[in-house]
Amino acid sequence: MEIHQIQYGNKIIEFTIERKKVKNVNLNIKPDTTIEVSAANNVPINFIYDFVRKKGAWITKHVKNFESVQPYKQSEREYVSGESYKYLGKQYRLRVQEAEDVEEVKYFRGFIYMYVKDVDNVRRKAKLMEEWYRNKAQTTFQESLNKIYPLVEKYGVEKPIIDIRIMKARWGSALLDTNTILLNFNLIKAPKHCIDYVILHELIHFKYNDHGESFYNMLYSLMPDWEKRKAILDEEVVKDL
Repeated sequence: MEIHQIQYGNKIIEFTIERKKVKNVNLNIKPDTTIEVSAANNVPINFIYDFVRKKGAWITKHVKNFESVQPYKQSEREYVSGESYKYLGKQYRLRVQEAEDVEEVKYFRGFIYMYVKDVDNVRRKAKLMEEWYRNKAQTTFQESLNKIYPLVEKYGVEKPIIDIRIMKARWGSALLDTNTILLNFNLIKAPKHCIDYVILHELIHFKYNDHGESFYNMLYSLMPDWEKRKAILDEEVVKDL
């Protein structure tokens, strides 16, 4: 079944169309919030689009109801459509589709799409998701470093390189001997302004390698609201890991 889309207000409604012997055009919203439309072969595509558009308010209401009862945190991932994944501070629903050629993960219009040849291969799907997160992390963390580094450059801090690891106890670490900032893989799930805070925190450690008065004076002067950003990391992001 092909994926179709229509514009409804400022939202995009995505649905599949199944052609079969039915008298009426039928619309069904599944618990994972995917939308299926069934119609006879002789029903014009424009008629189906108009039908879905007229149902826009009803669709929006019921999708919201399904989302409200589905848990965001899942202890064991199955990588199936409807699961929720955090990315840059927001929750996104996964859409899993069978790939004909290239296996990949894409972020598009509020959803994370996974294209995989074997939709039942959990190990392969987990690897695809990890690769996507890691690629996003490498790009996003470097962009943040490029933005934040000028704040400390005038203090004689040499621009470090970034390395990414899975860490249990901290968001980042400054490795002075190799001029490297080590960042937690899961930081990609935090809002960008929180990522900026972690990078600035570690950059300042190249000037003051402790958490003394000088360190915090510099942190406060360069990012007065750093405590609010840290609170989001420690209270909101951590609970979804």
